Amino acid sequence: MEESLVEESESGNACTDEAAPALIAVHPTESSVVVAVGSELRVFDLKEDCAVSPVDDLGGPHHSASIRAISFSFDGELFVSAGDDKIVKIWKTGSWNCIHTIQSEKRVSAVSISQDSGYVTFADKFGVVWIMSLKEDRDTKAVPILGHYCSIITSMKFSPDGRFIATADRDHKIRITVFPRNALKGAHEIQSFCLGHTDFVSCLTFVCTQDQSKGFLLSGGGDLTVRLWDYSNGTLLYTCALGNEAGILEASEIEENNKTAVTDICASSNGSLIAVAVQSYNGVMLLSCDFSARTLSCVKKVPMEKSYIPTSLALVSSKEHLWTVMGASNLSSSDLSNNKEQLLTRVRIVSFIQKDFSDACSRDPVLLEDSQVPGGEKLLMQLQGSLDAATQEAAFAAAAAAVRTSLQNMMIKKQYSVERRELRKRNRNDKKIKS
Repeated sequence: MEESLVEESESGNACTDEAAPALIAVHPTESSVVVAVGSELRVFDLKEDCAVSPVDDLGGPHHSASIRAISFSFDGELFVSAGDDKIVKIWKTGSWNCIHTIQSEKRVSAVSISQDSGYVTFADKFGVVWIMSLKEDRDTKAVPILGHYCSIITSMKFSPDGRFIATADRDHKIRITVFPRNALKGAHEIQSFCLGHTDFVSCLTFVCTQDQSKGFLLSGGGDLTVRLWDYSNGTLLYTCALGNEAGILEASEIEENNKTAVTDICASSNGSLIAVAVQSYNGVMLLSCDFSARTLSCVKKVPMEKSYIPTSLALVSSKEHLWTVMGASNLSSSDLSNNKEQLLTRVRIVSFIQKDFSDACSRDPVLLEDSQVPGGEKLLMQLQGSLDAATQEAAFAAAAAAVRTSLQNMMIKKQYSVERRELRKRNRNDKKIKS
């Protein structure tokens, strides 16, 4: 009886204790936009100018807890979502029908789709990366491919050429793994480790140049830096400290219980524009990369309203739009005023006016008004909540605090008594699935 009570408590707390940041993803051709907040997937089809409701005709379970990771495939034909409910769902973006539902043994913290759309990978909070093939007509099971021993994987990306998979964790590490031809048998060849962050690594992105198709790797983390890597040999090329640039104290001067981190980073396909979200900055920072000199510099800041601190970014190079979202799941009812059942998000878009050159310094960022955004009012009605201005400011302040606390909690290893650990072991979900 005691074990069943603990089991119920643990399963409930796993999904409800921590707030999850709102996420945004944009189709590679900007034909659709997805916002994930809580267990909701909000989709707007920009091509057809209409809201879309993803459906699962296969009868699989819907997301029932916070979605922690979303991603489009390189060609935009697939979309994957996963999170605290230990479910990974793969969607066909042409119809927004679910084509696969995968049961994970642990909560999922990162997802990615291979460059050829043949595989979906997802990482759990125990530090294991799983893979499932999409090449077979018959249903296949996910199998482990690699792992960061007992360390939460915070970000996972395939290189543009499909040869490598980069994984980052809360213990300061970035691992570059050779993606094998027969991936279902495991990825055993480590290309390099990118070591240099002094706190958890929160986000990764690859950038390419016309002269170098292999490109470079960018990372951001809890040490309030963005770092440029030659990932083929793990060499740290440059470190850009954002503390002074964002008007924030250096990470070493911030109190331990009030740290500021880089929460998201995205880049144009050629690396000419790099956008960074910082946990305490109400706006977006734009970096420029000099690939010949292998340096980074902060060239512009795009300030937004005081209460708006982006939780996720998405950049579509061909359309010159940087999409941002702010919001969080699991806010208390008082944070949402009379709309207790509604999860509030706010979408802001930065547009860049192209001039004579293609680097970030030659772009004039313009923060679009709501009437100017692609999709207009229809899109905002689908992706955002609808609260009055006064309530919005209070809710966004609560969202910023909730996301900060959630990020801090995720990066701290929980401590349990010996008795509690034994009870958790006997009621682990991976044992239930295997039995």
